[in-house]
Amino acid sequence: MNLDSEDKKSKKNNESSKTRWVYRACMMAFGLSVFFSFISEMLLDKVNIIVSLIILLIIIAIGIIFDIIGIAVASANEAPFHAMAADKTPGGKEAVRLVKNADIVSNFCNDIVGDICGIISGAAGAAIVVKIAVQGGSNKEIIIKMILTGLISMLTVGGKAAGKSIAINNSKTVVQNVALFLYILNNKLHIDILPKSNGAKRKKQERN
Repeated sequence: MNLDSEDKKSKKNNESSKTRWVYRACMMAFGLSVFFSFISEMLLDKVNIIVSLIILLIIIAIGIIFDIIGIAVASANEAPFHAMAADKTPGGKEAVRLVKNADIVSNFCNDIVGDICGIISGAAGAAIVVKIAVQGGSNKEIIIKMILTGLISMLTVGGKAAGKSIAINNSKTVVQNVALFLYILNNKLHIDILPKSNGAKRKKQERN
């Protein structure tokens, strides 16, 4: 009976922790969306066409990188990271937490950040079309828009297709690198963005 009640309590704690993290992720998504929109709008208004295109490529690249992270975390095997955590390897615990929360991480990386980058890249592309039409004195705005939209789609879809292969074949390496980054964030800047696991609490309860 005690074990059943402890398991139920643990599940409730996990659900509560994940719910809080989802709320935090949504707030982060809102913040990131506003931030990237503001930065892109400010920069695109003040720079030339070449720099505008570079900014557009950076936005697309961010979407592809987060897509790789989400797929890598979802497809990674948890066992090697437990060994890293046991050996107290920097990033080991963070890697375990990433894989344990793969559903949340992949949703945040693939859906939230991916959608943000997709929306912003589309808006940036439209702004660049207007800039080209105004600066170049071109009356072929529709043709330019069609070509640029096609290029954005090609880079996004092609990049994500290539990234998916990289993520699946190198999931351990990708997760390790992300976990190390999170370890540095946590230890140097005291920023912890992952939901905490209740595994440690469960072990203490079992010992008692």
